[in-house]
Amino acid sequence: MKGEFFRSGAACLISVLAAACSMSGGQDEGQGRAEGIKTTFQTSREWTPAIDVRADAVMVYGFGGNPSDPSGRMPFEERAESWRRRGYAVHFMTGIAWGEYQDYFTGGRDGSSHMDEGQMTAEGDTIWHGPSVPYIVPTAGYLEYIKDNIRRVIDAGISDIFLEEPEFWARAGYSAAFRQEWKEFYGTEWKPQHESPENTYLSNKLKYHLYLRALDEVFSFAKEYGKSKGKEIGCYVPTHSLINYSQWQIVSPEASLASLDCVDGYIAQVWTGTSRVKNWYDGKEAERVFETAFLEYGSMESMTAPTGRKMFFLTDPIEDRAVDWDDYRRNYQATFTAQLLYPEIASYEIMPWPERIFGGRYRISGEGTGEAGISEDYAAQILIMTGALQNMPGITPEVNAARNGYSGTASGPDGTAGISVLMGNSLMFQTFPAHDGYTDPQLSNFFGLAMPFLKRGVPVRTVHIENLGYEDALKDTGILLMTYANMKPLDSLAHRHLAEWVKDGGILLYSGRDDDPFQNVREWWNTGGNGFKAPSGHLFSLMGMPAEADEGEYRFGKGKVRVMRRDPKEYVLVPGGDGKMVSEVCRLYKDATGGKEIIFKNSFSLVRGPYAIASVMTESVSDNPLVIKGNFIDLFDPDLPVVTEKIVMPGEQCLLYDLDLAEKDKPQIAAASFRAYGEKYRNGTFSFTAKGPAGTRGIARIILPKEPEKATAGNEEALFDWDNGSSSVLIEFDNSPDGVKVSLR
Repeated sequence: MKGEFFRSGAACLISVLAAACSMSGGQDEGQGRAEGIKTTFQTSREWTPAIDVRADAVMVYGFGGNPSDPSGRMPFEERAESWRRRGYAVHFMTGIAWGEYQDYFTGGRDGSSHMDEGQMTAEGDTIWHGPSVPYIVPTAGYLEYIKDNIRRVIDAGISDIFLEEPEFWARAGYSAAFRQEWKEFYGTEWKPQHESPENTYLSNKLKYHLYLRALDEVFSFAKEYGKSKGKEIGCYVPTHSLINYSQWQIVSPEASLASLDCVDGYIAQVWTGTSRVKNWYDGKEAERVFETAFLEYGSMESMTAPTGRKMFFLTDPIEDRAVDWDDYRRNYQATFTAQLLYPEIASYEIMPWPERIFGGRYRISGEGTGEAGISEDYAAQILIMTGALQNMPGITPEVNAARNGYSGTASGPDGTAGISVLMGNSLMFQTFPAHDGYTDPQLSNFFGLAMPFLKRGVPVRTVHIENLGYEDALKDTGILLMTYANMKPLDSLAHRHLAEWVKDGGILLYSGRDDDPFQNVREWWNTGGNGFKAPSGHLFSLMGMPAEADEGEYRFGKGKVRVMRRDPKEYVLVPGGDGKMVSEVCRLYKDATGGKEIIFKNSFSLVRGPYAIASVMTESVSDNPLVIKGNFIDLFDPDLPVVTEKIVMPGEQCLLYDLDLAEKDKPQIAAASFRAYGEKYRNGTFSFTAKGPAGTRGIARIILPKEPEKATAGNEEALFDWDNGSSSVLIEFDNSPDGVKVSLR
């Protein structure tokens, strides 16, 4: 496959993209609500020169300053002010399920220990997040403690609050605090979850409810308290994807939060650590970082798209566990590329914890090598890539219209659009413990529907069952793949929406044996006048089908239902197991589109403004590389070379800046490892102030009308290299957070 698709619509795009081609800085006054912020990052530190990464905003982490805080951090108020003085919009972030809450647990707040409120396993072990902080059962007393601290940060001038990771471990549910919550919620005595599938389901449903209630209560308080102070407070939830929480056996409210009036948005916490979790495909268990990240970001995007909530995508240049710099770099490029393939999202958390990125020491490469801090090259590459995020455009009607035949879909990468997989919050309810010998290895019942198409170059999307009541939930879906082998519908209303969608012409492929032990838990489909053996029976009955429909095809209105009596995990746990399912979807697609074929390929690519994004997969329909021809800057190369041909091998990705989309008579910074402020072009001189973290290399490729005669950086003459073919100059100097005045004459 050649890369000439990047040429499409170039002339039309120039005027549309003029604003996006500048690397100019944003505000200098430290003002800005999160709803209007494009880039942010999180840190527990006060401002220091080495972590001044020049995003629009900073989320200062943790209350800090408590007598029992072992970190020795200065209080939140002082840390926040240090960032304000440097021109940042300052927001607040902390964990809702854990954090620096030692004074609550050890009795510093009210004189009573609350260690019994930690999440506890069947063996009586507390699940710890840190040395002295357990994961918490969010009791009423704990929530009052959180509210006290929320009041404190609002009084300190904060307008936006990020409460991350509402997490309840599936293996927990045995503490005295949880037993009391069970009694209040169900009105019965607590039941050990390991004793039956029904107990497991009820236990996890309660865990889900507890953090839904916790965030509703705390965020509602924050908004009301802010209102009493004459302030509007934004409330956001940084959270892992539903896919990852299901794999890691954690329960969290996920999609349901998007329907709360007090929740303004999310951060999609997807990074190497979540995306490298092994999954099964074609009979092999392996890490598939790009593919998993693509599905993770997709599940987060689809979770909020119908609700209109704000979404930030996160990537991390390293990860929580210590590996090595080569591994970090390779997988950072994979996850970074995956996030860019969702152009509906154009706001980003550019990194968490820059203090551990620019200050940490890890193995250089592989096993047995010595440790080192971040290399000059990788630091520059990270800053170049995050600089691209500062200018990354979303999809607009104007850009779509200007593509002139580009093969990508209106809102995503190239490939056959319209195939989606249904997922729901109850994916988290069945992961632990296993019952009656039924297992779902590494969430294979989900990956069994998604991976066979993703690996063949089909940009499969996800749809959340909780969102089916929104008008736009299925608007871009022609074929919906679903199963109840790994999840169950929490109410019957979702089935009515699905039936209406099929009646109006949708195609539903239902795959499942409906024999897992959770089919028989006491729920709405078998109580209150319903007597269905499985929840699918209720759905089928709404469409005039037998409740226990045999394998086959059934028509309903303008649409149809194809029933396959295999669990989706069977498609990926054995080599070639997906053949029949893929063939059936191809047939259904061809019938629905008047003979069109689903396009199979081994790559994904997308144009976003001047940026060209591509990824080539292994284990796909071919091992051919993707060859992209044109006139580009390679943004994964810290030396910012101009390339006329980029060869992307299987297992690799690329991010390119298309120089042919730039106006050659207008000076502009196409790519840089710093953020530029105060750009001016007067009397043949282009000048700006560059700001970047101390100890990093400042490098930029700048488009100019003609070759410069002289360049200066600070008070010194700067070396530069002119490329006549692209009419661009490469300039280097040492970054400084105080700013370096750069001039090219």
